Amino acid sequence: MLQLDGSLLQVHRLRVDFATADGIVHAVRGMSYGVAHGEALGIVGESGSGKSVSQLALMGLLPDTATVLAKNMVFADRELMHMQEAGRRKLRGKHLAMIFQDPMTSLNPFLTLGTQIAEMFRLHQGLRGAELERATVHALAQVGIPKPELRVEQYPHEFSGGMRQRAMIAMMLAGKPDLLIADEPTTALDVTVQAQILTLLKKLQRERGMGIIFITHDLGVIAGFAQRVLVMYAGRIVEQATTEVLFRQPEHPYTRGLLGSVPRLDTEVEALDQIPGQPPDLSRLTGGCPFAERCAYAEGRCEAHEPELRMKGEGHGVACHVDLPPYWEETQ
Repeated sequence: MLQLDGSLLQVHRLRVDFATADGIVHAVRGMSYGVAHGEALGIVGESGSGKSVSQLALMGLLPDTATVLAKNMVFADRELMHMQEAGRRKLRGKHLAMIFQDPMTSLNPFLTLGTQIAEMFRLHQGLRGAELERATVHALAQVGIPKPELRVEQYPHEFSGGMRQRAMIAMMLAGKPDLLIADEPTTALDVTVQAQILTLLKKLQRERGMGIIFITHDLGVIAGFAQRVLVMYAGRIVEQATTEVLFRQPEHPYTRGLLGSVPRLDTEVEALDQIPGQPPDLSRLTGGCPFAERCAYAEGRCEAHEPELRMKGEGHGVACHVDLPPYWEETQ
């Protein structure tokens, strides 16, 4: 069993299944991890790997078709697994907040941004009147939105994509959460705005000492942001390590494939590597390694047995039967 080193959040053996017309989809399959106070944890993987579903389970925001099971799911000494919805509501926003991938679909198009942000201050901090108005304007100013006293009266469609994302961050931070989940908050943004959002999140994290879980499909984005990284594939963690170790010596073929698809300035590469094939159907898993059909290192045992996450070094775990050659040899 892996040691969960987070004191703010500990999740042990999380499973999420969805009942569909085609059968049971095993979206998350035994995920264990921890987040410490003030830590930035990255979760990386392709679409459908279980990244967002695992965090929606933590937030209690999955539909009724989902079945969530875990040995424990403890946030700030509170067990979430059997907590009633009323208790979850008291945590969401004030202690546990989530920035969703597309702010345009997360924000109410019929209400001004000021109204939506003010609701967070009113619900979670009890502000009223002039104090509420000042806090709302300050929230927009804090995330770098110019002329916030005018912007509070505008609607989401009057903001650019980057500004909407900043407004969403302001809204989620209004409750002063202990843990912020950022679900691919930079995916739809150009690289300049993306860098601004990442810098803003790091600055606010340092100022508030909050934990952050940053979900992305892009290892390049996570490189300078997170202290630790979880790599997910087919609903499971296939590798976990500090960011430095993961980029220096990745031990799972899938992680190496993701790294090979990231453009680099320090090497001359004619074409980026690509991972062949498609992710497996999570309602029809065979019992072997889900990555075996796409893996250049696969052996007979890979198709017969799914590997468990085993430790390769301090804090470095990998779910692979094969001991890969050193990464630097492959990249020469």
